[in-house]
Formats: sequence, structure tokens, C-alpha cells
Amino acid sequence: MAELRRAVARRGVPQDVADEVLGRLAEVGLIDDAAFAEGLASSRMTHSLRGRHRIRQELTEKGVSREQAAEVLAQLDPQDEVDAARRFAEKRARSMAGLERHVAYRRLGGALARRGFPGHVVEQVLAEVFAEWGSANL
Repeated sequence: MAELRRAVARRGVPQDVADEVLGRLAEVGLIDDAAFAEGLASSRMTHSLRGRHRIRQELTEKGVSREQAAEVLAQLDPQDEVDAARRFAEKRARSMAGLERHVAYRRLGGALARRGFPGHVVEQVLAEVFAEWGSANL
């Protein structure tokens, strides 16, 4: 709802009118922050290949409360996060085939961290990806 509040404020809608309209929309179920947060989190993990830390940041930027964001993130399967990190790493590793192994490892680790994956997931995925590719490819 915070995004909608900002949007109507930018359009110059008086605060009392905005509160009334947005309140009514929420009352009839047309605005549901919990459903929005769940959909965004699921989409970001499965399609955008982002980790929990990055998803939490995006949820709070969009006005979802910390408590609601924590609830949504707790519902996500930890294995889905590992799978998302692995898919991202495999895609990115292909473009690093010509680099020295330690350079590719460092760059790929940094890319995973910037996408919001926690350290233990980054380490696990790097070990798996580099084991698959072997020393000849990376």
C-alpha cells in the first residue's frame, strides 16, 4: 500500500482523500500487502534468481513492513534459494570460461553475494559449479 500512497501523493491527491480511497480498497480486498509480498518474493527467487537478503531489501523499499517481510521470507523453501543461486551461477560461469580459475571464482562469488545469497549458499554453489566445470573450463 505504501507504493500506492506515494503514487497518489505524486499526483497531488489530498491526504484525507487518499486515506479514504486506499482504506476502502484494502477493506474490499483489492489491496493486499501480504499477497503482494508473497508474490514478489516468489517471483524474485524463481525468475530473477535473487536471494533472501536482496528480496528483503526490495520488500522494505516497496513499503512492506519488516514483520511482514520476515513472515514471507520464512515461508520460502531454503532449497529454492540454493537452486536459484545454482541456476544463476551456472549461467554466469559460462561467460567466465576463459578466465583463470581463481579470478572466475572471485567474480562469481561476488555476483552471487550482490544478488543477496548468504555466504553458506555462495560457498556451496561455488563448490558445486567449479566441481562440475573442472579445471579445464575455469
